[in-house]
Amino acid sequence: MKKFKVGILFLCLIALSCKKDDDDVVAPETVNPDPNAGVDVQDFMWKAMNFWYFWQQNVPNLADDKFPNTPEGSTLYTNFLLSEDNPEDFFNNKLRFSEDRFSFLSDNYVELTNQLAGISKSNGLEFGLVRFADSDDIFGYVRYVIAGSDAATKDIERGDIFVGVNGQTLNLSNYKDLLFGDADSYTLNMAEFVDGEIAANNQEVSLTKQEGLAENPIFIDKTFEIGGKKIGYLMYNGFTNEYDEQLNAVFGRFKSAAVTDLVLDLRYNSGGSVRTSVFLSSMIYGTNTSQVFLKARYNNKYQAILDRNDTETRRFFANKTSAGSDINTLNLQKVYILTTNGSASASELVINGLDPYVDIVQIGDKTRGKNEFSVTMVDDRDSNFGPYVYNPERVNKIKEGNTWAIQPLIGRNENAEGFSDYTSGLMPDISLREDLENLGVLGDRNEPLLAKAIEEISGTSSKRDFTVSMPVEAFSSSKMGMPLKDNMYITELPLNIW
Repeated sequence: MKKFKVGILFLCLIALSCKKDDDDVVAPETVNPDPNAGVDVQDFMWKAMNFWYFWQQNVPNLADDKFPNTPEGSTLYTNFLLSEDNPEDFFNNKLRFSEDRFSFLSDNYVELTNQLAGISKSNGLEFGLVRFADSDDIFGYVRYVIAGSDAATKDIERGDIFVGVNGQTLNLSNYKDLLFGDADSYTLNMAEFVDGEIAANNQEVSLTKQEGLAENPIFIDKTFEIGGKKIGYLMYNGFTNEYDEQLNAVFGRFKSAAVTDLVLDLRYNSGGSVRTSVFLSSMIYGTNTSQVFLKARYNNKYQAILDRNDTETRRFFANKTSAGSDINTLNLQKVYILTTNGSASASELVINGLDPYVDIVQIGDKTRGKNEFSVTMVDDRDSNFGPYVYNPERVNKIKEGNTWAIQPLIGRNENAEGFSDYTSGLMPDISLREDLENLGVLGDRNEPLLAKAIEEISGTSSKRDFTVSMPVEAFSSSKMGMPLKDNMYITELPLNIW
């Protein structure tokens, strides 16, 4: 296994001169802007995207020869960075590939990295947003409430409907400001079903966001014994690696209960850590560390360096967690996975990564279709995790005054068979949308999606009618208002070669 210094790789990657003095590597020479131009944020963004961005070769503004390392090139580069005063506009208008749906940025890296750890400023209400037919008006429906949150203390629960905020009717133009704006508190104007229609009911629920709300992604885990089957049920709402040990403990309980079948509920899981997805998949299928779970593909120039140096980009099933605990595995050959359009990135990675090995019965709705992964980048050019890659132990090395972070897509994950083409989403084997008029109680065996999975496991058809009266067609959700959104991220580069 070969290891290389970051300076050598970065330097050779952009075809600039370098020199080596024993173990010291001189940082690569790159074009720099006028230091008095006030474009430090844009400068960091361009250099990070030039190095890492998955579509770097497709964006003319990111070409390696766009700005020569000369005085004239510096002037051109400075003027380019000055072309957008707003860093967000610069990132989106000048650097993003037109087909990139998921790269994003934040003006506060602390807020972003906290959310990666499951910590956010939130009132704890998780909801979906639906557009009224033939109208720009929208309504929200409650999916679940986070334990220990402000919403958990209020009279609001799964299935409740709201149509306004602070007396204003929600629509496509105002919902972002009203629900995801700077205000820490707001009042929801509630509604209910009347003869199959949604109507305001003059009830209100006031909610307040709290700093540092930690959401445990393990929302429900329980075991059913039905028809001689031991069925494990896990509702898992985010791939948050800070909870990997608790996740492993759940599978320990499943093993102790002699679970024979598993229902994995990812319907509201919009993604998270790739590493955690490997652990979860190992807990389901097995811990043979010679079996490939995924192979990562990077942009052409970085991939060429990895290939030339025989650097491994595959990830294998795991037998231990990051903390060194033995992984509790069920060694299943079949798994039932519940999905909706809210199931994205790392959720889809589990389905796609397990597919060559496990018979997956996907129940619910088509997934979102996100197969690329990202990494958090800050203005720390010499990070030992890789140029600009965020390292929590180097926050004092981030350039003073630059709190911006970018979360660009830097690669795409293939499964062991080389398949990664699911940008239009993964289709269910059994189509069953959530029903706004009958959402059911999560974790209850009569909740429609879980009930359908139990019916499939037991192999007996019931007299239950699974007809959906009002299918959920959510276009957004509360999670899309958070910095992480539906991102799949890594925190380490291939085999820590940096």
